[in-house]
Amino acid sequence: MEKRRPWLVLLTMIVVCILPFTNYIKGYSQPLEQSIPASKRAQDLLNVLTPEERVGQLFLVTFDGYAIDESSPIFELIRDYHVGGVVLKRTNNNFFDGDNTIINARELIKNIQEMEWLGTTPSSTNKPNDGQNHYIPLFMGISQSGDIYPYDQILSGVTQLPSQMAIGATWNRNLSETVGEVLGRELEAIGFNLIFTPSLDVLDITYSEGKDYLGTQTFGGDPFWVSVMGNAYIKGLHQGGKNRILVIVKNFPGRGSSDRLPDEEVATVRKSLEQLKLIELLPFFAAADVENKSEESLADGLLLSHIRYQGFQGNIRATTKPISFDQTAVDQIMSLDTFQKWREKDGILVSDDLGSPAMKKFFDPTGQSFDARQVARNAFLAGNDMLLMDQFISTGDLDRYTTYKRTIDLFVQKYKEDQAFAERVNASALRILTKKFEIYNTFNYEIVIPSEADMAGIGQGQEIVFEVASRAASLISPSVEQLNDSLPRPPELGEQIIIFTDEIKGKQCDSCTPVDIFPVDYLQKSIVRLYGPSGSGQINPNQIISYSFTDLQDYIENPFNRIELETNLSRAEWVVFACGDLSGERPSSYALKNLITNKPNIIRNKKVIVFSFNAPYYYDATDISAFTAYYGLYSKAPAFVDVAARILFQEINPLGSSPVSVPGIVYDLITVTSPHPTQIIPLAVDNDYSPAPSDPQASESRTLIEGQPTYRLGDLLPVKTGVIYDHNKNPVPDGTVVRFLVNMQGENVTIQQVEATTVDGIARVTIKLQSPGLHEIKAISEPAQNSEILILDISQDVGAVISSFIPTPIPTKVIESLPIEEGDQSEMVPEEPEKQKKSMFMEWLLSTLFIWTIAATFFSISKPRLPIKMRIRITAWMLFGGSLAILWMLIRMSG
Repeated sequence: MEKRRPWLVLLTMIVVCILPFTNYIKGYSQPLEQSIPASKRAQDLLNVLTPEERVGQLFLVTFDGYAIDESSPIFELIRDYHVGGVVLKRTNNNFFDGDNTIINARELIKNIQEMEWLGTTPSSTNKPNDGQNHYIPLFMGISQSGDIYPYDQILSGVTQLPSQMAIGATWNRNLSETVGEVLGRELEAIGFNLIFTPSLDVLDITYSEGKDYLGTQTFGGDPFWVSVMGNAYIKGLHQGGKNRILVIVKNFPGRGSSDRLPDEEVATVRKSLEQLKLIELLPFFAAADVENKSEESLADGLLLSHIRYQGFQGNIRATTKPISFDQTAVDQIMSLDTFQKWREKDGILVSDDLGSPAMKKFFDPTGQSFDARQVARNAFLAGNDMLLMDQFISTGDLDRYTTYKRTIDLFVQKYKEDQAFAERVNASALRILTKKFEIYNTFNYEIVIPSEADMAGIGQGQEIVFEVASRAASLISPSVEQLNDSLPRPPELGEQIIIFTDEIKGKQCDSCTPVDIFPVDYLQKSIVRLYGPSGSGQINPNQIISYSFTDLQDYIENPFNRIELETNLSRAEWVVFACGDLSGERPSSYALKNLITNKPNIIRNKKVIVFSFNAPYYYDATDISAFTAYYGLYSKAPAFVDVAARILFQEINPLGSSPVSVPGIVYDLITVTSPHPTQIIPLAVDNDYSPAPSDPQASESRTLIEGQPTYRLGDLLPVKTGVIYDHNKNPVPDGTVVRFLVNMQGENVTIQQVEATTVDGIARVTIKLQSPGLHEIKAISEPAQNSEILILDISQDVGAVISSFIPTPIPTKVIESLPIEEGDQSEMVPEEPEKQKKSMFMEWLLSTLFIWTIAATFFSISKPRLPIKMRIRITAWMLFGGSLAILWMLIRMSG
């Protein structure tokens, strides 16, 4: 046994040495095809596809129903027309209502992918077509944007996620990423591999009653913050979806200035390309920035919106076609450097729905003749790689499936007849196939359908939603100080509370039973659960009564028919409104505005609390003046209702702030995101500054005096601010201008000024030291005028260095400088070398004793366990290694 132990020690050492190489070996043990770039595999596959298979990849289609078989029209489109993907929609009844919604959805997706698999030959053979189709997994797409109905396709079974505006109101990129991760994980588990979200629109328009806007389907109105939140959300989607979900962001190139709903009417925006580059395009630049952003935070595709631009090329009298059909406009945008590089990395363009009412109105205003085939052809020639077609029906065709087939047939015919058209098809098909190879290393049906075990985690993200709700909730009006005076306490036992709710119902499918998305007693139930007898016991359930906005509107129009409502309203001490958006399709949504206009006296002298579960800008200054408190919640997910109840009872304080301008309280986002005027901007020497090798002045090594670098006349001094904060205590947006001023101390004269812009809230500059004397360096970023002051003395006296702080009301830091003329500086340098030598000797002595002690101890205690030769070898290696370590330490100490 004694003889075996050295071999065991040796074996252990060998295993330890081999372990680092296991990953390397494992990488080479993977199938060869996984080491081949996706673009190369896509090209190899494209080379063996038929024209029909190549053309089919361009189309994303829809179908009706939640059950399919070989007699279903979609089966023929998959098997014979080789469509590239299928999009599931609630309006097409693709989801069944009830407890098994997500189980049925997964089974439907599995059946659709199985249809593509059946009767095909594996594409990895790379052989010419032999009468069988090549297996290419389908894109399974969905638009699931958050805030439940009407923006989500799946209404139950999944986590009911917040709206984008609610995420934007947190001003927290980590929460945006986490929400995206929850969504990506749940959709991937169901079987989706393509999602149309998020919207990267920047809300850049003042609300006007009667117009239709983006609502809460935007992260906000500041392009920088929309970019930040968008990149984080995309990253979360990719990570949650295990990089098996393509993210198609919308609505490129931006609908933030539009006052029409994209599905209903083609909007016209008066902006040039140069103006778009300043605001609307910035989030899309960020989502396509392959040089500066991580791969996971980049969009896989852009959804090209149906929007027109007046003055796009500078001529205010010229208006583009819808951008999704305007080849010249698309080419101009995609030729911009960021998008050009993104396209080179196989970024894809996807058309918005070609069968939307907006498209039919635009191309066929009379409703007499809609030529769907030419619409699809023009959209493709404009630059779209994939064409999304929902209710896409040509005049005279029996149904949309007939139009789908005739459109694909037209493309196949053009492919065979027109070489230029064929080259376009090949280029788009190659991008599409590359994307499919990126999410599936190999085209194998068994890996396309996710594990059923992943379904267990669906619907478990409510804690994240509650955190978003808690951080997003905002006090819109009045200020905190004013609210503390007017509302010093929450409702108490015995005080009557009446709640009016803008009720919303929705259906999972046409034949499904309507469900309460935002029911009349939503807030009431939350209050009773938290503060009633089963909660904290602060109120009695009989204190609260709830009505809908429909009831309120009926009372306004017919007060004598609603005596009981008037009685309860007059008795109530607390009047609470749970509001949604203002929509002409729901006249009752205007009930609160109508009450203020027609019956303002009935709520006068009452505590009027308004919670907006949608965008906060629908009420003007007159309306808001009637509110005791006005809060923004931004989303109607259940967690937001709970947060509203907690705010009402003053259990939590609102932490968020509106990500969009609110004209009713003169809340202007440009002002809000500018530097806070009362802050003192931190200022310091930038010790992380790395000068260019070609700059001899900047790269010259500095002499250290008392641990601080020194600078001579003519040197470049690197200076940076600390994080500069805006009015909401968030870092100011990138690009905020900061001016660095160099003044002669004691004189109100600026001798030098340098401008820089912020990145992550910090600005950096290098200042050339041009004149001798005592200088002050400070920073200004309008309207913030105060900063820490750096005192810099460049003296002409030999050895003159001032190292003391100059008394000033603003905190200061001191930089020491060298004199202009070099001379004997022996008097300036303290007598440190001798002390340092003694210190190094003591370090060597103590370290050597320590190493020898450890080695001797080991040699002694290992006597009964190891042979003498092994003990000597190990002890020798310990002494050798320790000596090397001591030598290295001494070298580092000596510089």
